[in-house]
Amino acid sequence: MGRGRIQIKRIENDTSRQVTFCKRRGGLLKKAFELSVLCDAEIAVVVFSTRGRVYEYASNNMKSTIDRYKKTKSAESNTFSREETNTQFYQQEAKKLRQQIHMSQISNRHLKGEGLDSLNLKELKQLETRLEKAISRIRSKKHDMILAETESLQKRELELEQNNTILRMKVAENERVQNEVDVGYHAIESYLARSSLQLNIMGPLETTPNPYTLSPNKSLRIWYN
Repeated sequence: MGRGRIQIKRIENDTSRQVTFCKRRGGLLKKAFELSVLCDAEIAVVVFSTRGRVYEYASNNMKSTIDRYKKTKSAESNTFSREETNTQFYQQEAKKLRQQIHMSQISNRHLKGEGLDSLNLKELKQLETRLEKAISRIRSKKHDMILAETESLQKRELELEQNNTILRMKVAENERVQNEVDVGYHAIESYLARSSLQLNIMGPLETTPNPYTLSPNKSLRIWYN
């Protein structure tokens, strides 16, 4: 028959308990040895019996393994401590920010004229002073913007006037050139008109008849001496 499953609980019989301890202890130390050899692991096992006897196994020096264990646990503890400290710090900062946001919201409501019933006379005076200072800064900023806009418009007006002057000069120059062209054109027309009138007054030109030109109806007669 195969081995049956036993219930994991304290063995009440002293003899059975001692036998089981010896068997399980040997198996535990054997498994620790096999694990250290097969997996190249650093292992240390310490077993105390009910009678106070110590059984141990270490793949390396037991003291160095214990020191390494303490160092590792100390580093983990410090890491956990730093993480816990950082968490507490961020929680406190988040709480402060929430309070600041809440106070800012209340202050904005007061500036809008809401929720003033909860304020006393001193707080109302402080709120009034804040509003007056804010209005003064707003008016100063508005005045500066108006001055800057006025200066910009004045510069723009000056540029437009200069451009207008240049355009007028160009138009005047074009008109002068056009007038000169028109005067020259009229002078040419007058000259041509006078020349045409003189030709009309003189009439067609008369040509002197050639004495040697014969009429078609006359015959040529030659006289000899």
